[in-house]
Amino acid sequence: MTYTAPATEQRFVLDHVVRIGELVEDSDLVDAIVEGAGAFAAGEYAPLNRIGDEIGARWQDGKVAMPEGFRAAYRAFVESGWGSISAPEAFGGQGLPFALATVVMEDLGTANMGFSLINMLTPGAIEALVSHGSAELQGAYLPKLVTGEWNGTMNLTEPQAGSDVGALRTTATPAADGSWRIKGTKIFITFGEHDLTDNIVHLVLARTPGAPAGTKGISLFLVPKFRLNPDGTPGEFNDVRCVSIEHKLGIHASPTCTLSFGDHDDCHGWLIGEEMGGMRAMFTMMNNARLNVGLQGVQIAERASQAALAYAQERVQLGKPIVEHPDVRRMLMRMRALTQGARALIYYAAGEADRAHAGDEAAKARLDLLTPLAKAWGTDVGCEVASLGVQVHGGMGFVEETGAAQHYRDIRIAPIYEGTNGIQAADLVNRKLPMQGGEVLNALLTDIRAEAGDEAALMDLVDRIEAVARWMLGNEATPEDRLAGSYPLLTMLSVAVAGWLMARQARAASAGTPFEAMKRAVAQFFLDRIVPEAAGLQASAQGGADGLYAVGADVLAA
Repeated sequence: MTYTAPATEQRFVLDHVVRIGELVEDSDLVDAIVEGAGAFAAGEYAPLNRIGDEIGARWQDGKVAMPEGFRAAYRAFVESGWGSISAPEAFGGQGLPFALATVVMEDLGTANMGFSLINMLTPGAIEALVSHGSAELQGAYLPKLVTGEWNGTMNLTEPQAGSDVGALRTTATPAADGSWRIKGTKIFITFGEHDLTDNIVHLVLARTPGAPAGTKGISLFLVPKFRLNPDGTPGEFNDVRCVSIEHKLGIHASPTCTLSFGDHDDCHGWLIGEEMGGMRAMFTMMNNARLNVGLQGVQIAERASQAALAYAQERVQLGKPIVEHPDVRRMLMRMRALTQGARALIYYAAGEADRAHAGDEAAKARLDLLTPLAKAWGTDVGCEVASLGVQVHGGMGFVEETGAAQHYRDIRIAPIYEGTNGIQAADLVNRKLPMQGGEVLNALLTDIRAEAGDEAALMDLVDRIEAVARWMLGNEATPEDRLAGSYPLLTMLSVAVAGWLMARQARAASAGTPFEAMKRAVAQFFLDRIVPEAAGLQASAQGGADGLYAVGADVLAA
């Protein structure tokens, strides 16, 4: 199925949710980026989606080869400058808002999610270096990362240290030349090895001699695949080897690598930021990546929705296209509503990121609150919409030819990586709800009430969120109670924010065009059906932990 970028929808959300006019004065420039990114993704990345799934990345003797056509498409990405949209001008970027880079990333990922992972992590590496790197490291690596000539990776996970990052064993030993010698193994490294660029810049968490146990003793290092010559070009191999790639359910076009550092004790790394300040520096990269992972939910939801609608318009059953049958129409409306709601939430977060970058402390606090919502609910939406897409296709959705199964397989990783969605929910209740004594949450709910107070179902949901938050922040709920209710609360709050933003768009859609008629109908569906569902999660959010532990693990397995 062909892909068409939802440019009209993206521009509408930029205008009415992000309020892009406050960030960029040149409206024509915004139009050019929205239209150009969609055309590029449809022309260069989308045609490779099926071959990427069917053939995928291939590993042999430590090298990874991408399928035919990928190198040319990636070169076109570099030469077109799409990777430089929001990067700092001082290092060759265009210095435009992250919200516009979000549009570009959405298009690339909707066209080809697996391939687009090479584009997703590099901006986080850039941000980590800009925020924490030395002038020497910035000058040597940022210009090539900004153009995309080199890609960046994130190296946290080890076989014994997944979500428990503090258990990592990779070591960094100081060397006489001012660098460090890195030794250890990292797993699940996205695009850790490939043949698309002539260097790869790994950001690696490691433990220095004498460092304390746990996350406090972790430092962050820049470890290139090739060390640089004096003229800045790739030189000697840096003793970083890809020993295997994973055979996965989906995203076959993304090589997920196991990397071995320092097999011959000659892997050089350079400290980013302060020693034992690695988690702070890495979270700069991870928070960027978490918004982009949430965006992957929108990407697959958009692609699955387009495919399902096209199929439903063509497939005739019982004398009429199945798009006219109520249950199919229910699924299609739900797909559109969830997709647009998730897009609104994530674009809104991107706009807050831009305002935070400009020094707005309130925007920074709100972004902190929104990030776990964007990552977790965005990816949950992607999974649900992809599943509905299979259902709309019926039996043809369960076979590979239609592509519906690939959407389902590709998106299933998104609730897992960059911090599982359960970790996002724990972050929400343990770190984000208590911010400023609960005032960050209160400010958000106050804004929702002020703008959408005439939406009764939405106001009921806000009331219920306030009740859950009071209970969780009070003395009655134990830490286990809060964690037991964290996921339902995350869903409730995510739906409330999305509902607020959908209601805003419905009010703005008044000109009577077919697009605006669709927008009003989809927004109303969201407010009438999805918002009340979320309100029903209050009982689960306040149910406490006792019921989860009513029997021991041995009895649970009986």
